[in-house]
Amino acid sequence: MSEQLKFIVEHLNKDPFKKNFNLITFDSLEPMQLLQILNDVLAEIDPKQTIDIREEMPDQTAKRMFTLLGMLKYKPLGNTSDSFRQGLVTGSKPVIHPILHWLLQRITELKKRAYLARFLVKLEVPAEFLQDDVITDTYHQYEELVEGFKTYHKECEQLKSSGFSTAEIRKDIGAMEEEKDQLIKRVERLKKRVESVSNHQRMLELARQLRVEKEREESLAQQKQEQKNQLFQAEQRLQRSQQQLKDLRQAAADAKPESLMKRLEEEIKFNSYMVSDKLPKELESKRRMVQYLQKVVSEPAMGQAELGELEDKIRENNIEINLLIEKRMMRNDPMDDKLSLFRQQASIITRKKEAKAEELQEAREELAALDRELNQKNSQARDQDGDEVIRGDEFKRFVGKLRSKGTVFKKKRQEITELRAEYGVLQRTEEILKQRHEVAQQQLVTMHHSNPLRSNPPYLPPSIPHRSPCMCIDVGRWVEICDAFFQVKKLNSTIVEKKSALAPIIKELRPLRQQCQLTQEYEEKKAQYDSCAAGLESNRSKLEQEVRALREEMAQEENRYHYINCMKEMQMQRAAEEMKAYVSPDPQERRKTIREQYMKNIAEQESLGKKLREQQKTVRESHGPNMKQVKMWRDLEQLMECKRQCFLRAQSQASIGQVIQEGGEDRLVL
Repeated sequence: MSEQLKFIVEHLNKDPFKKNFNLITFDSLEPMQLLQILNDVLAEIDPKQTIDIREEMPDQTAKRMFTLLGMLKYKPLGNTSDSFRQGLVTGSKPVIHPILHWLLQRITELKKRAYLARFLVKLEVPAEFLQDDVITDTYHQYEELVEGFKTYHKECEQLKSSGFSTAEIRKDIGAMEEEKDQLIKRVERLKKRVESVSNHQRMLELARQLRVEKEREESLAQQKQEQKNQLFQAEQRLQRSQQQLKDLRQAAADAKPESLMKRLEEEIKFNSYMVSDKLPKELESKRRMVQYLQKVVSEPAMGQAELGELEDKIRENNIEINLLIEKRMMRNDPMDDKLSLFRQQASIITRKKEAKAEELQEAREELAALDRELNQKNSQARDQDGDEVIRGDEFKRFVGKLRSKGTVFKKKRQEITELRAEYGVLQRTEEILKQRHEVAQQQLVTMHHSNPLRSNPPYLPPSIPHRSPCMCIDVGRWVEICDAFFQVKKLNSTIVEKKSALAPIIKELRPLRQQCQLTQEYEEKKAQYDSCAAGLESNRSKLEQEVRALREEMAQEENRYHYINCMKEMQMQRAAEEMKAYVSPDPQERRKTIREQYMKNIAEQESLGKKLREQQKTVRESHGPNMKQVKMWRDLEQLMECKRQCFLRAQSQASIGQVIQEGGEDRLVL
């Protein structure tokens, strides 16, 4: 409780209330002051509640607060409705403090709820007022406005929660303006630079023409691509039209005159039934309904008393109808009963026929609606993509082509991956050879600079670089260099030969690599198959359980069906026997009917009820004297009990001796 008071005082001291309370001053407030604080909090939630409660009657204040709290969906804690209302009227602290705590906890949410309630809480219009057309139209407009407010409010909330705030938009606009200024300054600087160049105007004109031509080239390329797409789509439409024409010709070739005639006869029968039987009946029923409604509209509005009279008349007419039906059943002979059975069967068949006709009509309407929707979707697809929807055998062919292209794409992608890997290996080999070549060149340069001989060098092979004409090399060293050069040349030729020899081997190796990768793909597919098989196995077990449960349910329903069928046959047999006994001229047979037995039981129960009412009457009449007699017997019992108690008390006091009665005399024995 203290935590609750601390929370209330803390929030009342903040904006927008600023009450400057402490726990003592708040706890010592009078009921009227406490109600005024509650009213101020409610006024912060709903500005319409701003009022001085001293100028308002206590009942009106409590009613207003109670209505607003109900609209805010406040639920009293442990208080009944009467006690809560009474505490709200008197300003009781155990009632006001929880309300303040609940309101101050969720004041923002309650503001929104109060704002929405102002527009969404519908006005209650009595039903008798809604019979007026003007009031009904106005009320419908009011409901439409409420629905429109809901839609607009949802859109507003979505915009608020979408993250687009005005501050961010202004910030973006400012950044865009800064970028615009920077671009303008940059353009001015470029203009100043260009002005110093001779013939800059002509150069600018040529650059402008180049840009225009590039844009024109891009637009022409785009038009070319669009025309290619349109040509491709036209070819596809032509193929589909040809296929449809082929299918129609096949259907016309396969069709037989007998089947066409049979279909046309069925359609003619259905249409003739609809025109001659069903539609006239529906039209007649609609006309009667319209006449009845016009009659009801033309009559003045009826009150409750007139409605009661009409209900009594309807009840009396129903009773008369039932009596007439019973008389007709008693008067009819068995032949008429057989005819009635046939009439019932005919009426049942007629109703079934009407129901099936309605179902067929609904199915046709649904088919027509689906055809219209399909045509609409096709037209939308043509407007968006310029192509019709693929369906039937054409779709299957398209799927087959797509699968073949997918396999070809996978093979080509695999080849590209292999070539990229081989290219990486060759590139790395080239880098290694280049590094080795640079190291050898550096070694040659160092050897040339470190040689002390300055004489002219001997003959150099043409492929060895000649660094300097004055470079002197030792003859032995020079011979070693020449040998190394020839060895390198020999090694290069050997490498070329080995490469040429390895070329067919590499070609043979490529399909082997593909096979190895196919093995890896096999492992992946096998893993996928195992996971799919496990999932299918679990699904199979689930389906088996469902099938088992459904079979058990089917067996139960079958047993129930047989039981109901047997009971139905028994009831039908019993009803036939009852009808036979009821229409029989023999009074003994008629006494055996269930109706006669029930009538007998009803008569017995009525006589028993009459006897019980007579007994109740006699009991009520003799109740008063009997109660007096019972009271007298109770008083007598109390008097006798009192005498017994007095006798026992006197005997206990005279315990010094014993009184003995002999011969009509009392004798005391000590």
